[in-house]
Amino acid sequence: MNGVRLHIAEQGDGPLVVLLHGFPESWHSWRHQFGPLADAGFRVVAPDQRGYGRSDRPEAVDAYTILHLVGDVVGLIQALGEEKAHVVGHDWGAPVAWHTALLRPDLVRGVAGLSVPPPSRGPHPPLASMRERFDGRFYWNYFARPGVADAEFTKDTRTALRKFFYSASGDAPRADGGRLPLVDPERGWLADMPDPEVLPDWLTEDDLDALTESFSQGFTGALNWYRNLDRNWELTAPWHGAVVTTPALYMYGDRDLVPAFPGTPEFIERLPTLMPNLWRPPVELAGCGHWTQQERPAEVNAALVEFLTACS
Repeated sequence: MNGVRLHIAEQGDGPLVVLLHGFPESWHSWRHQFGPLADAGFRVVAPDQRGYGRSDRPEAVDAYTILHLVGDVVGLIQALGEEKAHVVGHDWGAPVAWHTALLRPDLVRGVAGLSVPPPSRGPHPPLASMRERFDGRFYWNYFARPGVADAEFTKDTRTALRKFFYSASGDAPRADGGRLPLVDPERGWLADMPDPEVLPDWLTEDDLDALTESFSQGFTGALNWYRNLDRNWELTAPWHGAVVTTPALYMYGDRDLVPAFPGTPEFIERLPTLMPNLWRPPVELAGCGHWTQQERPAEVNAALVEFLTACS
């Protein structure tokens, strides 16, 4: 479908719910959602998105645009024999979910985003804007450099992932109140990240094993998503100023750095006035970091079941 093969995990019967993971993750990041959503009467499907896990990894960098990623969701819905679906995304999966609802509202019953709010296309290309604002040290710019982050993360994949997940979680210390993810290009992304002696309760060694295995072929496909940020800005010009009109839910952790990016808190405050079918005001999860559905599965599941049931 859409020129790629996607590996999926599936459980349950009923209205289709497509769960889209982020970076650096896999379908496994939704492990806590399968049972509760299936028990609530839904057919739950989580793919490894293109460039990840056991799914295809096109070589061309420009094969990872937002239009390709939305196309994968559309193709998946059709390949599963469905006419419509609920689409839920976390981290990078959230922009894919939001854009699926924006570009193909005819296919989407309801859309939910975790961590990353709905799209708001700015006046300037994002990589160029961040490069100018933070002197090239913002992590998007570091990830966009060909081969650089790829090499850093594959030196010791398991350690890289352990640091990633702990440092962005609600369990990591935030003595300074949190900081923007800026990178010294000479030292790399991982240099200043804490490496926990003991994993947080929500992340087991088995979970880390599964995650490490999913990146056994490297990080390049996943990082190519970042290398298309400016291209995505160009491609989405026809939808500048457009808003998601399908029923929508947004959830985030109060210790997540992403909703604290410059201008984002103000944008989140305005969401109820910007989105005509926002189901309820944005749901803020106390003490939760970036890995929303893994750190707070019970709260996320309860909100999703209520929202998806109302939209079915």
